[in-house]
Amino acid sequence: MSMIITPSSSKRMEEIAEKVRHGERLNLEDGVFLYETEDLLTLGQLANEANLRKNGKKVYFIENMSLYFTNVCEARCAFCNFRKDLGDEGAYTLTGQEMIEYVEQHIHPGVREFHIVGGHNNHMPFQYYVDSLQALTDRFPDVTLKAYTAAEIEFFTRISGLSIEEVLKELQKAGLKSLTGGGAEILSDQYRQKMKVEKANVEQYLEVHRTAHNLGMKTHTTMLYGSIESHEDRINHMLQIRELQDETNGFLVFIPLSMQPRNKNAGIMRRNSAYEDLKTIAISRLMLDNINHIKAYFINIGPQLTQVSLTFGASDVHGTILKERISHAAGALTPEGLTRNELIWLIKGAGRIPVERDTFYNEIKIYE
Repeated sequence: MSMIITPSSSKRMEEIAEKVRHGERLNLEDGVFLYETEDLLTLGQLANEANLRKNGKKVYFIENMSLYFTNVCEARCAFCNFRKDLGDEGAYTLTGQEMIEYVEQHIHPGVREFHIVGGHNNHMPFQYYVDSLQALTDRFPDVTLKAYTAAEIEFFTRISGLSIEEVLKELQKAGLKSLTGGGAEILSDQYRQKMKVEKANVEQYLEVHRTAHNLGMKTHTTMLYGSIESHEDRINHMLQIRELQDETNGFLVFIPLSMQPRNKNAGIMRRNSAYEDLKTIAISRLMLDNINHIKAYFINIGPQLTQVSLTFGASDVHGTILKERISHAAGALTPEGLTRNELIWLIKGAGRIPVERDTFYNEIKIYE
């Protein structure tokens, strides 16, 4: 497919456009250049072209619920406003039965996935986290469990004494089908030290996903951008994900997460710009040539910008979610969820074809 690219005075942009059109991989220097260019329209058109080659005009969504068994956490990451210490006001740890009661109050027949993350609560044994999944599996056997981040899996190895593989196998027995993408933040140990990311390091994050892929699981992966990291840090993050995908082909989707301020009243200068968000989605699409989908996460960038991003390389708008808490515990001003009809409206409004999917991107229904 050949498209008209906005005329560019930059020879470097023209060279990158030729690489994209001929299926040549972009390198670190290419990615950094794309972050530094002011030519947003050419960047967006290149990403759109790359996405159309992979997915046509289809844009995917899922009916899902976000569940959080506990917000008690041993880690004190600098960017997190979700965590609590045991005994803090608002701290909680739900039993399996309590979570079932919550789900029964909010679930509707179309929900296909539970998206489960939470704090690293070291006051509970590993068996608690296994039993939490088992309770949901027993009560809702037809709903896919996409649960825990790679950082949580690493945490489970420490409280259980088990290996990564042993932890994953125990969770699989309890119904785990896929890992969430969280815990990646920026895959730079220097960044993680400065931002006090008191959980899995870079090597551990990647090894958890590698192990999950080798066990036959397909997983998700993220990048949390917009704090102290450089453009080079972001591109290096993508390159490490791309390298692991070359090895395992286990990632379903890459999710750029726009950093939220710690305060809902924070002004626009404390937030990522729409310009930066669109650039990051487009660059993700161009750098990660071996991952089928780039997700536009409306919880962080808002429904309107999510709609625009569908012509900047995104092919997924996540799902209905129902009461997202982590970004909203920080400064997110977006809805806590959207309905199926709202997601369909959003996708069609961008001239795209809504496709309801399951966790693994099997198509359930196409809304022509």
